[in-house]
Amino acid sequence: MKIIVGLGNPGAKYALTRHNIGFWVMDELSRMWGIPIQKEKWKAEVGEGMVGGEKVILLKPLTYMNLSGESVRPAVDWLKADMEDLCVVYDDLDLPPGKIRLRFKGSSGGHNGMKSIIQHLGTEEFKRIKIGIGRPDGGMPVPDYVLSPFRKEEEEVIAEAVRRAAEAIERWVKSDFREAMNVYNSR
Repeated sequence: MKIIVGLGNPGAKYALTRHNIGFWVMDELSRMWGIPIQKEKWKAEVGEGMVGGEKVILLKPLTYMNLSGESVRPAVDWLKADMEDLCVVYDDLDLPPGKIRLRFKGSSGGHNGMKSIIQHLGTEEFKRIKIGIGRPDGGMPVPDYVLSPFRKEEEEVIAEAVRRAAEAIERWVKSDFREAMNVYNSR
């Protein structure tokens, strides 16, 4: 079993913001795999299905970003999942827009959603896929930046990053995370 969590904020107000790129990847996986994300449990929207003989859970926490751990922990506990079967997808200010980076573990890097998950799980030992959104220009406060939409000129590179992140997850589910890292971190 694999649990794939995409971080974001619920509601139409946030749907197109930089902070919701994790949700976008869940939507892409839902489309690719034909797994609807429509159940509600563990304070999340959930989709369940089979991919390459592996059970997968797609999770979009409804707790708002800063409380993501309140959704992830109950899901992991209920499913009796090992940390090696968890992958969290989220936005990263320190990567240029569209760059993706896969990691086996790590700190929150200042990301409040990841801080919450690490605090609730009591470990940094779980997989993650970071998608670059870049840093704000001209002194724009970070909270305003992450809650703003991508600029028109960024949309194509971000759409490609969402697709590549979904492909990397599929490679992990069907094969191996290290192999996915070797392919998708080098691009």
